[in-house]
Amino acid sequence: MSAADIGLIGLAVMGQNLVMNMNDHGFTVAVFNRTTSKVDEFLAGAAADSSVIGTHTIEELVASLKSPRRIMLMVKAGSVVDHYIEQLVPLLAPGDIIIDGGNSLFTDTERRVADLADKGLLFVGAGVSGGEEGARNGPSVMPGGNREAWPAVQAILQGIAAKVGDGEPCCDWVGNGGAGHYVKMVHNGIEYGDMQLIAEAYDLLRVAGFTELEMQAIFARWNKGVLNSYLVEITADILAYQDEQGRFLLADILDAAGQKGTGKWTGISALESGIPLTLISEAVFARCISAQKEERVVAAGILPGPTGGFSGDREQLVADLERALYAAKIISYAQGFMLLAQASRDNNWQLDYAAIALLWRGGCIIRSAFLGDIAAAYQSNPALPNLLLADFFSTAMGDAQSAWRNTIATAIGLGVPVPCLSSGLAFYDSYRSANLPANLIQAQRDYFGAHTYERLDSPRGEYFHSNWTGAGGTVSSSQYDV
Repeated sequence: MSAADIGLIGLAVMGQNLVMNMNDHGFTVAVFNRTTSKVDEFLAGAAADSSVIGTHTIEELVASLKSPRRIMLMVKAGSVVDHYIEQLVPLLAPGDIIIDGGNSLFTDTERRVADLADKGLLFVGAGVSGGEEGARNGPSVMPGGNREAWPAVQAILQGIAAKVGDGEPCCDWVGNGGAGHYVKMVHNGIEYGDMQLIAEAYDLLRVAGFTELEMQAIFARWNKGVLNSYLVEITADILAYQDEQGRFLLADILDAAGQKGTGKWTGISALESGIPLTLISEAVFARCISAQKEERVVAAGILPGPTGGFSGDREQLVADLERALYAAKIISYAQGFMLLAQASRDNNWQLDYAAIALLWRGGCIIRSAFLGDIAAAYQSNPALPNLLLADFFSTAMGDAQSAWRNTIATAIGLGVPVPCLSSGLAFYDSYRSANLPANLIQAQRDYFGAHTYERLDSPRGEYFHSNWTGAGGTVSSSQYDV
């Protein structure tokens, strides 16, 4: 048996497509699947007449690989990854490499990098985005982990990645430890926000009386402007799709959205880091409430709401909605990069935000035209504290804010829920406010719990306590933040 360049475990859709992508780029791949009949089916089907090598045991897979051995796991995140690592470790030699290409939690990747390093093995946590089409034709790949592994896997991962510009691969080393999977997690959080924002725009147009074909034309037109992106593009396709009976399929799809956890992880990480990831968190909660379909149907028959239809200017509504969607999309990315910046500081990852934006320009689900503008903002100022402060984006927000407010007012008047459009605007208004009502919150905390407060006329870090009732005493609580 000829030696393979890389082994891959897990022949579900993503795994199979990555294998064929590697094969197309001249790499010999050995494959294994827990249900070994899938190996034979793959070799007889999609991989027929290819150089793919089928194996039926882990031992056979490892024996077929060149040194240093490179093995990619495309299996369910969690314990399944650990199960295969445990099986592989006794069969590997120092310097061999395990690559986890699934959606693993970044803390699991951190642990695996350290554990395998103690055994002389190299571990790479590589976020892979683009779905089955991206896996087959070129995904965005976000590798991190043990830096020593990069020279041995770079040619393969960059070879199969999407290409943009003058053939630049949407793949480069992200950082140590769990950095690659963290960046992929935030990518997915932004994806949640993008998808919910588009869904809210669709819902507002639908309630305002636009037909499927009218909406399809609107999204197709938007995709030629500032909203140019993969998700807007496929939304136009979805709106126009009809089944065998000539019915628009979208209307027959149950309004209950699923989720696999990466959006939730992003929100949890934001809470732990103290980053106001409001728009993306609302997108996660929107999926949660959509899952309560039966309860919502009951509530619809009990709880009153607006009864009038839309009677305004249809063209103005569409124009305002385009700008509102663009502004809220900027907020989603700005919040995502805020979270990346905090994680980089907390974990000493030294993330390159311009490079990350460039990784997302092709292959991945959130690829969009203005990722180039994000990269340019960070290239101009790598220490930029927030995307909104870059000239390009502050100007864009100023241009869009009136239309954004009009859109939300229209949605409220029609009773259309727009949690991401509205939370994005609330974040924008909070971030641009020199004074927020948090002084009252801090006074309340000091009143009932002696938690103290800082004063505008004193240096930061100097704390005061007031005896608000005359009976509370002068003893104050210690200072700490969670």
